[in-house]
Amino acid sequence: MNYDFSEEAEKLFEAIRSIAATAPAEEDLAGATVDTISAALREMLKTLAGAGYLQDGLAGDASESAVNQMAAMETLAGQARSLFLAVEMSTRVLGRALARWGTGATQEQWREGLLQGQWIGALALSEEAMNVQNDPLATVGSRKDGRVVVSGGKHYVINAPLADKIGVVGLLDDRPAIFMLDAGTEGLSISEPVPTMGYDGIRMADVTLDACVLPEENVLLPPEGTPVLDLLRQWENEVLMAAALGMMQAAFAEARDFAKSHRSGGKPVIAYQEVGFKLSEMLTLYQTAQLLAYRAVWTLKDQPKEGAALIWCAKVFATEAAERVAGDALRILAGQGYRAGSASESAYRAAKWTQIGGISTEIARVRIGDQALGYAPGR
Repeated sequence: MNYDFSEEAEKLFEAIRSIAATAPAEEDLAGATVDTISAALREMLKTLAGAGYLQDGLAGDASESAVNQMAAMETLAGQARSLFLAVEMSTRVLGRALARWGTGATQEQWREGLLQGQWIGALALSEEAMNVQNDPLATVGSRKDGRVVVSGGKHYVINAPLADKIGVVGLLDDRPAIFMLDAGTEGLSISEPVPTMGYDGIRMADVTLDACVLPEENVLLPPEGTPVLDLLRQWENEVLMAAALGMMQAAFAEARDFAKSHRSGGKPVIAYQEVGFKLSEMLTLYQTAQLLAYRAVWTLKDQPKEGAALIWCAKVFATEAAERVAGDALRILAGQGYRAGSASESAYRAAKWTQIGGISTEIARVRIGDQALGYAPGR
C-alpha cells in the first residue's frame, strides 16, 4: 500500500479546504431555515463539482483512487461537518447507486445531475428499525398498466426536506429496487425535520409513499443476486468513517492549539504532563483509525470479502474513537469546549450518529465475529 498522495490529489485536498472554509459555521446552520440550508448545500455542491470532488472515486477502480477518495472526504468532513454528510448522501451514496445500476438515458441524466451538483439527492433506506438487514423491507412496488405503484414509509432520511430526487429502497418482483421520485411526486409526503442530537446543520425527516405512480424508467433494478442492502450500507459506512476521521482531526487540532496558546497556573496548558499524555492518546487513536480506514478501502477494491470485513472493523474503531477523542478534547478545553459552537463539542454529539448510522457498531461486531469464524456469507 502506497501512503504517498500524488500532486494531483494534494491539489484536490487544497481545493476542498478552500471550499470548506467558505461554508457557513455549524452553529449558524443549527437554527437556519430549510431554505437557508438548501442554498448553502447547493452552493457547496456546485463548487465541489467544479473541483472534481463529487465525481472522485466513482469511475476509478484502482486502490489508490479509493484511498484518495477517503482522504478527500476526511478533508471536507473536518471543516464542514453537516454539509459533508448532506453532500455524501446525495452523491457518494445515491449517485454511486445510479453510477453502478443506472441504465438508459433518463437514469444517466439523474446520475449526471447529482454528480454535477445540479440536484440535491436523498436515499431513503431505513424503515421502522434502522437495521434493514434483520427486518424485511415493507416498502413495495407493484406493476400496473405499464407503470409501477409504490407504497411504504421510511425514517431518518438525510436531505429529505431539501431533496430534488429521492431514491427509495424497496421491493419489486420480490427483488430489491430503488424507486426514484421527484420531490413533487403525487402521494409522496415528507414530515417536518426531525430534531437531532448532533449534526445540527443537516435536515432529516420521515418519508411516506401512498400509492406513488412511477414510470418503469424511474426504477433502478440491480441484477438478481446483487447484495443491494449490504452495498448501500457499506457505502454509508465509508462516508461515516470519513466523518469520524474529520471529527478527530478537528477536535485534536482545537485541543492542541488551545493547550499551546492558553496558560494555567502560570504556565502553558501543554506543559502539564497529563495534558501531553491526553494529546498523545488522541493523536494515536486518530492516526490508527485513519490507517485502518485507508487499508479497508484499499483492500476492498481487490479483495471484496476481506475488504468488507475491514470496513466493519474500521467503522467500529473510527466512530467510537471519534467520541473518545472529542471527549478528551473537551477535557483539555474545559469551559471553552463546553460552550456550544466549539469543534469538539459539536463532534462529541455528532459522533453518535456515525456509530448508529449505516451498519451500527453493535451489528458490525457480530459480522466481524462471524467473518472470523467463517460464518459470514461470501460476496
